[in-house]
Amino acid sequence: DACLRAGIIPVYCCGELPAEREAGRQEEIVGRQVREALSHLTKEQILKVVIAYEPVWAIGTGVTASNEQAEEMHVFVRSVLAEIWGSETAQQIRILYGGSVSAANADGLFACPNVDGGLVGGASLKVNDFTSICQSANA
Repeated sequence: DACLRAGIIPVYCCGELPAEREAGRQEEIVGRQVREALSHLTKEQILKVVIAYEPVWAIGTGVTASNEQAEEMHVFVRSVLAEIWGSETAQQIRILYGGSVSAANADGLFACPNVDGGLVGGASLKVNDFTSICQSANA
């Protein structure tokens, strides 16, 4: 709320730990995170929030979710948003993937229908890699 009042676009990150993924609990965990952190926002407010699905097991590890895993979780996050604010609003909310996004995997990730872009970490420090990722996002 404070970010929105100050005119700052918040990026809300959600994601599961390795053991939670291995136990098949990723939807339970991420659904709870989204509901608890965001459900109090109005429709006008949520439309100003960017959500990033960042599986903890992929952050800074060089391991990334497969395109299928990323798409499945983005579809799931969008379904949680639809439960709260309706399908039309959920389709307007930007959901990024952040978990070892690289020049090598950006094309595939960004081709997923529900992945609206990437939250790029370490690869943003390498100009050629970051340029390639940006070009993937614009393809």
